[in-house]
Amino acid sequence: MSLDELQHRALRFLTAGSVDDGKSTLIGRLLFDSRAILADQLDALEKRAAGGTVDLSLLTDGLEAEREQGITIDVAYRYFATRQRKFIIADAPGHEQYTRNMVTAAAGSDAAVVLVDITKLDWKTQPVQLLPQTRRHSLLAQLLRVPSIVFAINKLDAVDAEAEAAYDAVREALETFAGQAGIAVAGIVPVSALRGDNVTVRSAAWTWYGGETLLELLHRLPACDERHDGALLIPVQYVAKSVTNEREQGTGHQPRTIWGRIAHGKVQAGDSVQVFPSGQTAVVAEVRRAGVAVDACEAGQSAGLVLDRQLDVSRGDWIASARPLQTTQRFAATLAWLDTEPAQIGRKYWVRHGNRWVQARITAIDSRRDIHTLEDTDAHELAVNEIGRVQIETQAPLPVEAYADNRVGGALIVVDPTSNRTSGALLVA
Repeated sequence: MSLDELQHRALRFLTAGSVDDGKSTLIGRLLFDSRAILADQLDALEKRAAGGTVDLSLLTDGLEAEREQGITIDVAYRYFATRQRKFIIADAPGHEQYTRNMVTAAAGSDAAVVLVDITKLDWKTQPVQLLPQTRRHSLLAQLLRVPSIVFAINKLDAVDAEAEAAYDAVREALETFAGQAGIAVAGIVPVSALRGDNVTVRSAAWTWYGGETLLELLHRLPACDERHDGALLIPVQYVAKSVTNEREQGTGHQPRTIWGRIAHGKVQAGDSVQVFPSGQTAVVAEVRRAGVAVDACEAGQSAGLVLDRQLDVSRGDWIASARPLQTTQRFAATLAWLDTEPAQIGRKYWVRHGNRWVQARITAIDSRRDIHTLEDTDAHELAVNEIGRVQIETQAPLPVEAYADNRVGGALIVVDPTSNRTSGALLVA
């Protein structure tokens, strides 16, 4: 797929950063300025404001607890479109205890907009110390291979008289941090989500800034595109019975359609495939998309495969090219730990790879990443919101791949078998 095509596909992005940095207000501003708000929603907000300033954050904070506490707890998804592009936004919570929700939002995003609240920083003292959650969310977005990371320095209207100096000081700190962490920054934009400066329209007050508005930047960012070349790999989501044509009706022959989103490669009728873990092989008789027969499907698309013979296939299996499939029970990975109970060596957990569940244990914790110094230190366990390098052993072989090569084949979630809580995210090295 060409770069031009990727720049015109719907962009999935999340807003991240520390609590009260203005993430929900920023999304509300994007929705308001793009006229993606229903008339009754706007009326309700204006009545609530009682003649004052409309609270745009209420457009995303939908839970009762969120409205009561004035914070974001769950990930809220919103949609809007301009003449140039469609967008899907994930408003991620800023509180440390809800970091797992931010990870969920980042896992499928094309871009991350990390907000930095200028009012929380001592920008006149050099070097400027960034907030821990700003650093943590940026590192997590990088680890989760979010292709484009944008920093939006927010609430500069609070220091209007010194906005340029404040922006320059924080921009320098962000560039230094990004350079040390190896984060490729797509842009650093000065904004006021409340007032609307540089969000969708250029600020009339900050003439010193000659760069793009946030929306202009989002218009040109590419959407994610998984690897189209090489072997086929599909995690099976479900298997459905169906009748393909009139001749088969009443014959008792009901071919099954195997559905899943292609992790990498492409598939067309006539391709030889194998089923993991059974190892059985077959030939693809028909490829379907949205219930309609098509010539081929490729990475990132949901496809239905009708095979030339009946095989025992179910949710959790993998469909791959009919060639030796690399599997393993032991691998190194980066672990982002999200549970209040620390990650412990030797303890058994459930892990999910694609749609397949297997038991696993951490055989070693090689190191822990210090989010302040960005150095790796020795560790024997990982506490909540810590990131480390670990060794994993699974009860059964899995077709894992390096996460840098493929976000589907290289990602696993960790679940505590006792509490059933999502405990961590594994990214295969």
